[in-house]
Amino acid sequence: MAAMHAGALHHAWLLAGPEGVGKGLFARAAAARMLAGAVAEVSHEAPFTLPGDGRTETLLSGGVHPDFRVLERLAKDPDKPDLARSITVAQVRALQAMFATAPALSPARAVVIDAIDDLERGGANALLKSLEEPPQGTVFFLVSHAPGRLLPTIRSRCRLLRFDPLSDAEVDGVLRGEIADDAERAALVRAGEGSPGLAIRYAGLDVAGLDAALATIARGDLDNAERLKLARSLAPKAAQSRYELFLDRAARFIAAAARDRGGEPLRIALDAHHAARDLGGAATGLSLDPKATVMEMAGIVARLHAPEPAR
Repeated sequence: MAAMHAGALHHAWLLAGPEGVGKGLFARAAAARMLAGAVAEVSHEAPFTLPGDGRTETLLSGGVHPDFRVLERLAKDPDKPDLARSITVAQVRALQAMFATAPALSPARAVVIDAIDDLERGGANALLKSLEEPPQGTVFFLVSHAPGRLLPTIRSRCRLLRFDPLSDAEVDGVLRGEIADDAERAALVRAGEGSPGLAIRYAGLDVAGLDAALATIARGDLDNAERLKLARSLAPKAAQSRYELFLDRAARFIAAAARDRGGEPLRIALDAHHAARDLGGAATGLSLDPKATVMEMAGIVARLHAPEPAR
């Protein structure tokens, strides 16, 4: 904020932290504040609140501000909710038309990329050219859930702004407006691990039931009854959202178990976590059979069960 007031805002900001903690919302709010401030439409008392009748707010709300762009994954089909797997190089190159002219309304221009982790490799290279020679007055807000995976050349050209997980009380406060049931909200707070966005994504999918099933499998499930029950319930197409949640929860469940281990049990948990992450990525990317995938993932979770040593 001080840099905005001084008119010395760095041209590229990397907003890094866990998914679902508000980085994207902040990026959009900061971009709006910068654009509004350039035409004196903000007050110092409430710098992130734009006047509803101001030109900047009107243009941003209508998605037609000429000096603002958001790059994000697009829908595969306008009539379906599924998103493309990545932000394409064509989307990045389309920015050049805007960069070829001066900002329309003021000296300021903003580009939000949410999330830069989703960029195709070619898109990252195309973006790097703009970061190396930024257009006059343009500020980039790059949202990243895993900044360590980005090109070092991109990271080196950005100022880093870290976002930490929220406390359970803060997550609960966010969820109260969305989830009325106390028991479900408590389960979502635990599952969200400091991320309101992640918790809300789990709403209505019985995350508590999935976690209970994972705990049963990790304790042994010697007759495979729990994993068979889980596989049958998650296999139908109608259960796709809960199936995807299971893949995510399994890896997180193993990671949580690893935190309390040492020695050989820790090695087993770390190996299981690596296997679970690989399987989860392949399952969605390669459209693996859900029932077989659940059985395989359950087998990975079952590795956490260490039989008692013989006496």
